[in-house]
Amino acid sequence: MTLLKTFGNFQKDTPEERNLRFGVREHSMGAICNGIALHSPGLIPYCATFFVFTDYMRAAMRISALSEAGVVYVMTHYSIGLGEDGPTHHPVEHLFSFRAMPNILMLRPADGTETAGAYKVALLNRKRPSVLALSRQKLPQLSGTSIEGVEKGGYVISDNSSDNKPDLILMATGSELEIAAKASDELRKEGKAVRVVSFVSWELFEEQTEEYKLSVLPENVEARVSIEAVSTMGWEKYVGKEGKAIGIDRFGASAPCRENLQGVWIDSGECCCICKGPVS
Repeated sequence: MTLLKTFGNFQKDTPEERNLRFGVREHSMGAICNGIALHSPGLIPYCATFFVFTDYMRAAMRISALSEAGVVYVMTHYSIGLGEDGPTHHPVEHLFSFRAMPNILMLRPADGTETAGAYKVALLNRKRPSVLALSRQKLPQLSGTSIEGVEKGGYVISDNSSDNKPDLILMATGSELEIAAKASDELRKEGKAVRVVSFVSWELFEEQTEEYKLSVLPENVEARVSIEAVSTMGWEKYVGKEGKAIGIDRFGASAPCRENLQGVWIDSGECCCICKGPVS
């Protein structure tokens, strides 16, 4: 669904058009986009597929990073929220694998505003590729999100604490940011001072000044929880020894989105805010 509707297909007789029909061949798609990005700096190529199918184009994406080709990878149908297609199509480990890859920006926006911010970041970064991981399910527009915040990688979307001393910091990305926001509402009713942080891009956050990072994640606050419907690997860096990473460290299951998120998280023994049940 990333067709440029005001343009036709690029063909031998229509070189002025902009859409390339790759077919179902992810590796070739990534390789061709690399060629376009490296051959002509005036063109910014993007391509799209399900996030799980980065398995088929990973070598091309790694070459993007290695050769400083600013390709924009629009990866959809992210996390176990995909639902009925089952565990073969649930990319639980892919996000961390790209976070581990040098010279690539891994972005997971939570709503329309953050998606716009992610596209801005991708277009401005011409020497490194960007991967946008987008959900399948519909998501609400959240209060507090911003394009400017996305450029920082991680930023505060809501906070009822004072003097940079919240009782608890909730961190989330993508479709789980809504869950963190709803959990914070419940906790604040109990008198807690809660900060909610959107962690769109670890790479961009690590590029910020130490002063900025401490303003988002103050050292003296050890009560931290991360929420991401994929592997928890890597979150220990941000939640610390006393914090908790909520996620999925096994394959998903085949069920409607809402059932799948409820069933897998509850079965894993984790808190499941998405089920509208009590927040712990």
